[in-house]
Parts: sequence; structure tokens; C-alpha cells
Amino acid sequence: METIGFEDFLKVELRVGQVVAAEPFKEARKPAYVLHVDFGPELGVRKSSAQITDHYQPEELVGRQVVAVVNFPKKQIGPLMSECLVTGFHDQNGAVALCIPDKTVPLGTRLL
Repeated sequence: METIGFEDFLKVELRVGQVVAAEPFKEARKPAYVLHVDFGPELGVRKSSAQITDHYQPEELVGRQVVAVVNFPKKQIGPLMSECLVTGFHDQNGAVALCIPDKTVPLGTRLL
């Protein structure tokens, strides 16, 4: 594992957002959802593609808080322009489980 300096870590903007909409990403090569995540008044709502279909249904994602990187450049994923990277962990079967705060926190709060 490569080590990094604290300054490198500080460059990554990991923020809490709330999923306000989720729908199947029909054009994706692998099963995925398009998530619309609200990061509060400073950052607003951003879109992301998330391959989390094994553990979640779209309707149960709405209202859930998630942790995302918000300062990566936008990335074109098929017809979607992804504006953030929602984080998660692979389980023992390779399916993704979301990285979420265990308590409700204000939208846009930065992980430190």
C-alpha cells in the first residue's frame, strides 16, 4: 500500500449528501442506478452512476444519506455526465455496500 501525506488527503472533498432521486441507468453496461444527490445549498444536487443494484432498490435509496467525492472532474458515462463519486465497499461477493454516516448530519458536511 502506498502511503500519502495528510496534505494529499485534504485535497479529497468527501461530503455527505442525501439521495433525492434514484432510477435504473438503462444505458449502463453493468447494472447501475442514476442517483441525484443533494449536498446542500453550497454544492446543490449532483448526479452519479452507482453500481449498487445487488443490495438496493431505487425507492429505498431516496432519503438515504451517502458519502461522495465531490471534487473529481465530471465524467461522461454513456449518456450521463457524472458529477460526483458515491463511495462504497465491496462485500464478500463483490457487490457494493454504500459508505454511509451512522447518524444524520447536515448536508454538505465534509469528512475530516
